[in-house]
Amino acid sequence: MFKNLWQVVDFLEKNNELVRIKEEVDPHLEMASIHLKIFEQNGPAILFEKVKGTKYPCLSNLFGTIERSKLLFKSTLPHVQQMVQIKNNPDKVLKAPWKFIGTAFQAIKALPRKQSFSKGNFEEVSISDLPLIKHWPMDGGAYVTLPQVYTEDIDKPGVMNSNLGMYRIQLTGNDYELNKEIGLHYQLHRGIGIHQTKANAAGKPLKVSIFVGGHPAHSFGAVMPLPEGISELTFSGALAGRRFRYAYKDGYCISLDADFVITGEVQNNEVKTEGPFGDHFGYYSLQHEFPLMKIHKVYAKKNAIWPFTVVGRPPQEDTQFGALVHLVAGDALKYEIPGLEEVNAVDAAGVHPLLLAIGNERYTPYQKLKQPQELLTIAHHILGKGQLSLAKFVIIAAKVDNPNLSTEHIAEFFKHILERVDWTRDLHFQTKTTIDTLDYSGDGLNSGSKVVIAAVGESKRVLEETLPENYSIENTHVVLPGVLSITQPTFTSYTEEAKSLETLSKELAILGEDFANKFPLIIISDDGQFTAATLNNFLWETFTRCNPSYDIYGVNSFTENKHWGCKGSLIIDARMKPHNAPKLVLDENVEIKVKEIMKNIVL
Repeated sequence: MFKNLWQVVDFLEKNNELVRIKEEVDPHLEMASIHLKIFEQNGPAILFEKVKGTKYPCLSNLFGTIERSKLLFKSTLPHVQQMVQIKNNPDKVLKAPWKFIGTAFQAIKALPRKQSFSKGNFEEVSISDLPLIKHWPMDGGAYVTLPQVYTEDIDKPGVMNSNLGMYRIQLTGNDYELNKEIGLHYQLHRGIGIHQTKANAAGKPLKVSIFVGGHPAHSFGAVMPLPEGISELTFSGALAGRRFRYAYKDGYCISLDADFVITGEVQNNEVKTEGPFGDHFGYYSLQHEFPLMKIHKVYAKKNAIWPFTVVGRPPQEDTQFGALVHLVAGDALKYEIPGLEEVNAVDAAGVHPLLLAIGNERYTPYQKLKQPQELLTIAHHILGKGQLSLAKFVIIAAKVDNPNLSTEHIAEFFKHILERVDWTRDLHFQTKTTIDTLDYSGDGLNSGSKVVIAAVGESKRVLEETLPENYSIENTHVVLPGVLSITQPTFTSYTEEAKSLETLSKELAILGEDFANKFPLIIISDDGQFTAATLNNFLWETFTRCNPSYDIYGVNSFTENKHWGCKGSLIIDARMKPHNAPKLVLDENVEIKVKEIMKNIVL
C-alpha cells in the first residue's frame, strides 16, 4: 500500500526494478529518447533525478512490463479482478457468497474519502515550473502524457458520478498563453464529452481538474474501460488498497494523493489549435482545434515526482496498459456481447484499426450451406460498443471451425481466415462513418470507413509460401502463408491509385484462379521487403494506412446490388497517401548525445 510515489520508487529499487539517472538531462527530446531505448531493452522504471529547467524529478516506464505492474498491485489485483467478475456475472455470488466476502469488504473500503484541502500539503506553482517534456521533434510543445483528467456531471455533481479519463494535455507551444492556457485533447466516446455537452447546454463552463502522479492505480484507473456503474475513483481505490482521498478548493475537486493538480475551466465551445503530437499509431497526430482550458491554479507537493510516458509506434509502454486491462477485465466482453468468445484489439496495428474476434455460429445449425450469420450480428454489436466502434477492420471467425483458434496467435488467425474467406460474399463495408481521431487514413478528422470480414466453414484452399514459377511481377515478397507484399510507386491522387491498381489487377488475373487460392491477400507497399520482414511491420503498415472503402481493391471485382466483392485476390493499398500524417523519426543530433548518456546507465 503506497501513500506516495516516493514509496513506489523505494519499492521498485528494492526489487531491482528501477534505474536512477543522476546526470542532468534535457526535457527537450533527450528524456523521451532515453525512455524509448530503455523500454526497448525491456528495462526498469526510470527516475530522472536532475531535469533541466525544473526542480522536480521525473519517473517513466513505470508500467513498462506486465510483470512490473503485477508487482505493484500484487496484494490488491485478485480482489479487483473479482469485483469485475461480480459485476459481469452476479450469479457467482449467489452460488458461493462466502468466496466473495473479502472482495465486497475491499470494495466498501475503496469508496472515495473526503478530507480537508490542507491534508494535501500543496504549494501553488505555475505551469512554467513543471517539467516541460517534448517527446518528438515535430511536437507542438510540451505535453502531459499520464494525466488523470477529472470532470463532473453538472446535473449530478459529486465524485461518484464523475469521469476520470486520460486525455493528452498540451502545456506549451502554438498560441497557448504560458501559465494561463493549455490544450485539452479528447476524442470520440469519452465521458468528458458528455459532461462538456451538458455544461454547454446550460451555458456554464466545465470545471476540469488534472491530476498528475499519486498512486500508480490512479493513472491506470483513468484508462481502464470499466463496466457501467463502477466508478473510476472506487476502482482506483480498490487497486491501490487505499481510498482515493479528495477535497474541494474554489469549486474544483482536488486529489490529495496526486503530486500535481492543474485546475481550470473549459468555456462553451472555446477552442484553440492543438498539436502536432507523436502518437501511438507511429505517426504524428496533426494540428486541429480542441477545447481550450483556462488555468485557475496549479498545485504541487513539495516533494513531488512528475510521471510521464512516451508514445510511438507500438509496442510501447502504453501497450502494457492494454495487457493490464486484459488481466483485470478478463472475459468481460463475453457477458456484454452475446455469442462473442474473444476479441483482440491488435496493438501492433495501433489498437483501434484492427480487431480480431471469435464468435459462435448457432443461428441455423440445420442448414447445409455454411455462411456467416450470427458472426455478423456479433461483429456489428462490437462496432456499437464504446471505443470498439472506432475499429476499421473487424475480422471474425467461428469457434466451431477450430475450437483451439486464438485471436492472440495472429499469424495462425490470419491463416484460418484466409483458408475460409469468400471475397464474393464476406466483405461488409460501412462508408462515411467515424474512425479514431488519431487515424489519418480517412478523408477527414474522425472520418473514414470500416469493413467486417467474417469467415465460416471448412477450408476452401491451401495457402502457399512460395511464388509459382510463372510469376513475373517484380518486387514481390511473401509476408505470411497466402499473403504477398508488392512494392509500387507512390501516387498523388486516388484517380492515379485506381488506375495503377486496375493495371496490377489485370496482371494478377492472368495468373488464374489457382494463384488466387494460393495467395488470396495482396498488400501494396512503399517497400514490400519491409512489410514482409516481420509480422508487426505487416500489421502496422496495412491497418494504420488503409481506409477500407478507398484502399481495398480486388482482382475481377464487381458490384451487385451495392454489394462489393472480388472473384480473385483481395488487394489492400498500404502505401503512404498524400494526406497521411508523417512517420515518427528521432532527431539525429539528440541521438548522438543520448548515446553518450546511455553509456553510463547500467540496467
